[in-house]
Amino acid sequence: MTDMMKDQKNRAAIWFHDLRDEIVTAFEALEDSQTTGPFASEPAGRFAFSETRRTADDGSDAGGGLMSVMRGGRLFEKVGVNISTVHGTLGAAAQSAMAARGVPGIEADPRFWASGISLVAHMQNPHSPAVHMNTRMFWTPGAWWFGGGADLNPCIEYDEDTASFHAALKSACDTRSPDTYDRFKAWADEYFYIPHRKRARGVGGIFYDDLNSGDWEADFAFTQAVGRAFLPAFLPVTERRRDMAWSEADKDTQLIHRGLYAEYNLVYDRGTKFGLATGHDPDAVLMSLPPLAKWV
Repeated sequence: MTDMMKDQKNRAAIWFHDLRDEIVTAFEALEDSQTTGPFASEPAGRFAFSETRRTADDGSDAGGGLMSVMRGGRLFEKVGVNISTVHGTLGAAAQSAMAARGVPGIEADPRFWASGISLVAHMQNPHSPAVHMNTRMFWTPGAWWFGGGADLNPCIEYDEDTASFHAALKSACDTRSPDTYDRFKAWADEYFYIPHRKRARGVGGIFYDDLNSGDWEADFAFTQAVGRAFLPAFLPVTERRRDMAWSEADKDTQLIHRGLYAEYNLVYDRGTKFGLATGHDPDAVLMSLPPLAKWV
C-alpha cells in the first residue's frame, strides 16, 4: 500500500467521524427545541456512545468504531449514527460476492479495509418520516471505491417532503455531473425495492456503489457532498411534520411500515449482510432496526 493511499484512508475516516459529530449535534439541538407534543415534558433525548470492535477469525483486532444511539427522545424514538473503520480478510461468501461485481484481484487477495458512516432515524410522530443515510470508502489490494446514499421512508407520504428531500440530494449530485442525480435516483429505486412485497420501502433518494472514476479526490469530494446534503435534506422535512397531531390509526400505520423496513434490512440490505458476514458488532450492524414494529 502506498503512502498516498494510507493518507487517503486516514482522510476518509476522519471525514466520516466529523460528519457524525455534526449530525449528532444537530439532532440533539432538535430534541432541545421540541417543546410541543406528547413527549415535550420529557427530558430531551441524548445520544449514548459505545465503542465497537471487530475481531478477526484468528482472534486478532480488526478495527472497530463508535455506535451512537438515542432512544426515547421527544422527537426521535430511536436514531443511530454509527461510524466504523475495519480491516481484515473477506470470508468466502463476501469474496465471491465482490468477485461477481467485478472487483479486480479480489479472488487472488481477499484483504480489505473499509470505513464509513451509517445513520437510521425512526421518529415518534408518524407524520415525520424515517430516514437512512450512509457513505463509505472500501479498499482492496486491487481497487478502491466509494458508495452510499440516502432515502426517505415515510409511512404517511407528503409530496412536498419527497420533493424537497430529492432536491437537496440533486444539488449534491449536480456537483459531479448533470446526469448523476438521474442515474443514482434510478439506482436507489432499484436497490430499495422489496421484491416479495412488490413495492419500494419508501419514496427513494439516491444510491451508488463501486464509485471509482480513477480520480480519488473527485470521488471523495462527491461523497463529502452527499454527506453534507443530508441535514439540509432531512431537517426541513422534520420541521414541517414534528408538531402535527396524530391518531392511534396513524401510529398503527407507522408500526406496519416499520415492519416493511425491517424486512428489507434483514433480507436484502447489502451493508447488513456485509457487516454480519465479516464479524462486526451485531448490535451496531442491526442498529437500523426500529424499536417497535408490527405485522398484519
